[in-house]
Amino acid sequence: MGKYFGTDGFRGEANKDLTVEHAYRVGRFIGWYHGKEKEKTCKVVLGKDTRRSSYMFEYALAAGLTASGADAYLLHVTTTPSVSYVARTGDFDCGIMISASHNPYYDNGIKLMNNNGEKMDEETIAKIEAYLDGDLSAIGLEEKDLPLASRDEIGCTIDYAAGRNRYMGYLISLAIRSYRGMRVGLDCANGSAWMIARHVFDALGAKTYVIHAEPNGLNINEEAGSTHIEHLRKFVVEKHLDVGFAFDGDADRCIAVDENGNVVDGDLILYLYGRYMKERGKLLNNTVVTTIMSNFGLYKAFDEIGIHYEKTAVGDKYVYENMIQHGHRIGGEQSGHIIFSKYATTGDGILTAIKVMEVILEKKTTLSRLVEPVTIYPQVTKNVYVHSKPKAIADPDVQAQVEEVTRLLGDSGRIIVRESGTEPLVRVMVEADTKELCENYAERVVGVMRAKGHIAR
Repeated sequence: MGKYFGTDGFRGEANKDLTVEHAYRVGRFIGWYHGKEKEKTCKVVLGKDTRRSSYMFEYALAAGLTASGADAYLLHVTTTPSVSYVARTGDFDCGIMISASHNPYYDNGIKLMNNNGEKMDEETIAKIEAYLDGDLSAIGLEEKDLPLASRDEIGCTIDYAAGRNRYMGYLISLAIRSYRGMRVGLDCANGSAWMIARHVFDALGAKTYVIHAEPNGLNINEEAGSTHIEHLRKFVVEKHLDVGFAFDGDADRCIAVDENGNVVDGDLILYLYGRYMKERGKLLNNTVVTTIMSNFGLYKAFDEIGIHYEKTAVGDKYVYENMIQHGHRIGGEQSGHIIFSKYATTGDGILTAIKVMEVILEKKTTLSRLVEPVTIYPQVTKNVYVHSKPKAIADPDVQAQVEEVTRLLGDSGRIIVRESGTEPLVRVMVEADTKELCENYAERVVGVMRAKGHIAR
């Protein structure tokens, strides 16, 4: 991770960690960098989520882009995967999404994508960071700042809501059956999916029931969406729905709920669709890509049906890199980032919901029965806000406690302590035979961090 950009873009509290000046300069660099050696005007597609600060950053980025001579195509409020789709299917140099995903409303972020809709390469990110720090020598320039476009070379902004509509049409085209007769619940997290998800499911014939689709700029992810799945669980049971899907703020995640109100997370989605692909001879390399945070129960279930699996570092970026390197077709995270490489270059919550619906309808069964073979092991994750992520993890006493817990768990569990790539916290995950053991062992490590003064709040 760089100074500003983590595993999922430049993220932080709006106007504190991430300012309009940062956004303007990112726009300035992107417009210059992608236009400096081209005979035609640089074109950048730009989307945002429903946070109040997203409008501010949209204008700042657009100002920077146009000042450097690029044209900014505005999708307005839309999902991260829609920006990825438009960037890779249109004549664009790159895409930018303004979102802090599942973070609270006061945070925001800038996600950069190349012209294939993939996350921007590290070399380009390093140059952007150098420019943000005023180091133009790192990008081969001796001037004090990037050159400004002038006269007819100044860029313009274009209303491009048509691109968002084209993305919705693409999603609808991927469904192979009508949803008529299916009662579906959607939790849109008061975020990017608040209009798109319902339109897609309605168009496919579902009887759609929606919650948390009234964004006001301040309520994105607030007791809603995939990080607060308890609301959708209750909603599905009360309304007697067949299935429910919860998205996060920018709709690149999806967590499902079965007809009984049970959670079907990313691990279980990987199982049901990976098995479905294998049964149809579509699982290339007979392999599903997971991360180190996936549950033991998933691997045991894969072993029983003869599916191989890869384990990557946490982050859909690493999952996608593995998939592309080895030619795998499906991968994802427990948190609900699922990538179907035949259809997308990033996690897409609504696409994931469509794929889950496909299995339910094709197999003519319920979601609960599809995931029944998987026994999920108890798992507890403590999110610890710290003053310094590297110092907290590297503390010898913290390391010693992690080693002791590892020894006590033996072959019956595991502990993972890692830095969050998107927030100022350390995640302590323990998997064991019982939830009580998980809580106990996780608290041992957190307790040492607390005693050593690493915890910020």
